[in-house]
Amino acid sequence: MMLNSKYLYLTIDFLTILFPVLFSFYSKANFSKKWRNLWVAILIPGTIFILWDEWFTQKGVWGFNEKYLSGVYLGSLPIEEILFFICIPYASLFIYVASNYLVKKDYLGSSQKAISSTIVLVCLVIGFLNTDRWYTSTALLGLAAYLFTLQFIWKVNFLGRFYFSYFLTLIPFFIVNGILTGTWIEEPVVWYNNAENLGIRIGTIPAEDALYGMFLIAMSVSILEWLQCNITKSLGTSAIQHLKT
Repeated sequence: MMLNSKYLYLTIDFLTILFPVLFSFYSKANFSKKWRNLWVAILIPGTIFILWDEWFTQKGVWGFNEKYLSGVYLGSLPIEEILFFICIPYASLFIYVASNYLVKKDYLGSSQKAISSTIVLVCLVIGFLNTDRWYTSTALLGLAAYLFTLQFIWKVNFLGRFYFSYFLTLIPFFIVNGILTGTWIEEPVVWYNNAENLGIRIGTIPAEDALYGMFLIAMSVSILEWLQCNITKSLGTSAIQHLKT
């Protein structure tokens, strides 16, 4: 019955974040200690993507099925969609941090430049060839620009670990986005205007969703890494000053 409920989308949000929150207090790798930085890493990209979401909803690039919504809106967006940009980044950052803790070796570190270059090139080609499709062009060109900045301008060293953890997030991604786009339910929770995307589906999921999600999570991960790096530097400077005194 839940799959046909007006609280379906709200339930998906809740279940997405439930286990990451419960395991955030694991004593040996206490994720909750990162919450101060974590919320900054969630809210900055979340705000950008919510504004993007609002714009696309108004343009009819996508929309929402009221059958599965509680009926509470902020602008053109249901509250469930707003929560999506909190729950998904939280769960994804949890997977990123947990995978770093559990898998000590950076298996993709030596290949991160090649992976980044491939993604950037593919996204640029497809994005520029589809400038008449709003979802395709903005998601792919935006991701290409952001990964290029991280890899070749800022020259960060965490993208290998990011790609590894993002591969892991694809498992819950296909479950959550599958339901939202119509898998196992009568009608999709989120509908898409196929004139604004490639029309290529992975099951019921538009192919662009995987890259749109990568863009969102890459932004969150990079902000979290930047905050942690600056805190480490600050603590190091404080320790040196303390020793000098």
